[in-house]
Amino acid sequence: MNVSSSAAATEYIKRHHRHEAGENQCSSALVKLIKAPLPLVWSLVRRFDEPQKYKPFVSRCVAPGNLEIGSLREVDVKSGLPATTSTERLELLDDNEHILSIRIIGGDHRLQNYSSIISVHPEIIDGRPGTLVIESFVVDVPEGNTKDETCFFVEALIKCNLKSLADVSEGLAMQDQTERMDIRKLGAER
Repeated sequence: MNVSSSAAATEYIKRHHRHEAGENQCSSALVKLIKAPLPLVWSLVRRFDEPQKYKPFVSRCVAPGNLEIGSLREVDVKSGLPATTSTERLELLDDNEHILSIRIIGGDHRLQNYSSIISVHPEIIDGRPGTLVIESFVVDVPEGNTKDETCFFVEALIKCNLKSLADVSEGLAMQDQTERMDIRKLGAER
């Protein structure tokens, strides 16, 4: 990440990622640059009802009703993690500022009082439209674990999700560019 991206990320974190971590909680923010335009990345992030589109540990999600603040989703987690289900509530969905916030309110896992904010910001990467994605969280430290262990575990999950988001977004962006080139080529041949 270049200096201007780093400065912008710091400012976005101050503005949009305010978590009040209690004494027995840990909190962190992670940043990812994605070589895909913001509208494409946001179209994946904002789908509270379809996190499995880019989150590799989600096997299934059921989110009945309309997508609005307070909506709930039931997430099934793939095996291999110390969890099987998660009940999550949509806290914020801002299509103008590109911010999504969720809170875990139940399920079979150890992430008690987990809350996260993900924000998506325009960025120029290698002279092309790209996206700066920031995800922050706060969570209770489970009994028997340290703050460092808890933060390390949650950060590893988020890093995996952000890498997958980048892979899916960049793949879709490349597919879109290829399709546009094919259409231009067809038009030139006519």
